[in-house]
Amino acid sequence: MSSGAGPSEDAPGLPGGYALRAFAESDLDELHALVERNRENLARWLSWAQRPGPERVREHLARALRAEREGCRVERAIVLDGALLGDVGLYVDIDNAGGAIGYWLDLDHHGRGVMTAAVRALVRHGFEELRLQRVEIRTDVLNRSSCAVAERLGFQLEGVLRQSYRISDERYSDDAVYSMLASDAARQRLAERSSVA
Repeated sequence: MSSGAGPSEDAPGLPGGYALRAFAESDLDELHALVERNRENLARWLSWAQRPGPERVREHLARALRAEREGCRVERAIVLDGALLGDVGLYVDIDNAGGAIGYWLDLDHHGRGVMTAAVRALVRHGFEELRLQRVEIRTDVLNRSSCAVAERLGFQLEGVLRQSYRISDERYSDDAVYSMLASDAARQRLAERSSVA
């Protein structure tokens, strides 16, 4: 199973001129600046955001690019007029024909349907191009905007994993586990839908 080309700027359903594109090593400085601008919000939900500095972003970018070359990840930048505004990734479990989606977006661009559309594009890629059987989203139960993305797309809440993700030494998150199967009716609706929520 290969990650293939992945969804790109011609992916359907991105509203308002937003687009997806592959990351490149040259994105390092802009990505670091974006993370720094959003660090306070990101650090509420993500352990890697607790540790500032360009080296952390460099490591993340290098891992993402390497994993994409190896066919076990599809990582896309969310852009508007060329400006980098977010990150959406599909982590592929080749052996089990499964995938997991992770995502974040610049706070100034929340509430416009952008992330729902970006996640939809990667979910469709996972099912249609990679022939996945299952796609999963895990998110902190307190992160209502992230939960709402999964719910809008028709993912089913399977349950909550208590204190399953270490955000910091002081806090572990209770993670909601959402899934969609290739056989789910919501997956069929996703395939048929071309407009954005």
